[in-house]
Amino acid sequence: MAAQSWTGTALVTGASSGIGLAIAQRLLAGGWRVIGVSRRPPPVDDAAFTHVPLDLADAAERERLPMHFDDLGAIVHAAGLLRPAPLGEPDPAGAAEMWRLHVEAAGWLVDRLAGSLSDGGRIVLVGSRLASGSPRRAQYAATKAAMVGLARSWAGELLPRKITVNVVAPGATRTPMLLDPSRGGETPRTPPMGRFIEPAEVAAAVAFLLAPHAAMITGQQIVICGGASL
Repeated sequence: MAAQSWTGTALVTGASSGIGLAIAQRLLAGGWRVIGVSRRPPPVDDAAFTHVPLDLADAAERERLPMHFDDLGAIVHAAGLLRPAPLGEPDPAGAAEMWRLHVEAAGWLVDRLAGSLSDGGRIVLVGSRLASGSPRRAQYAATKAAMVGLARSWAGELLPRKITVNVVAPGATRTPMLLDPSRGGETPRTPPMGRFIEPAEVAAAVAFLLAPHAAMITGQQIVICGGASL
């Protein structure tokens, strides 16, 4: 069965690995044309896929992104990183990097491309279940909480154009970031359901929000946590 029936062009950030790659692959399987934005080229061999190599955390590099894409139906901001920092051990550089990528880049993308997004189009931000707070991750949580504020604000502004804006907020997901040494050597906690979330499961939630039958869902945060939030 195809992932979904609505086709068009979707711009997906963080498309080189993890959740972003899974989203790109899911949308390609559903008939979308995908513009993948990432620093490294993704392992995707599909005529409907175009890679745009740039670092969204770099304001100067961002300017290389075109201001218009034909038939743009969706913007999915999945690029992300985690820099833990407990109280008493702040990481200003890490906090600034996360803010630039999670919040500034999201705002820049939507400001730049909302005008060319089709009426009835979709915007999805990949947040985190930790947006509500987590020990040793206050700086990360703050950026992910800000994404929810952005999404709800944009959802209200874009109502006249019937463009929906939502956040998909996964918990511990089996991605390269899960075992990133920059996590500070902390062992990821397995969700109560007994395993880590798979990137394909997050991609399925994103695909649902991009499909026609999700047209009345906007300004929401969908948490995928395997019971960790209970």
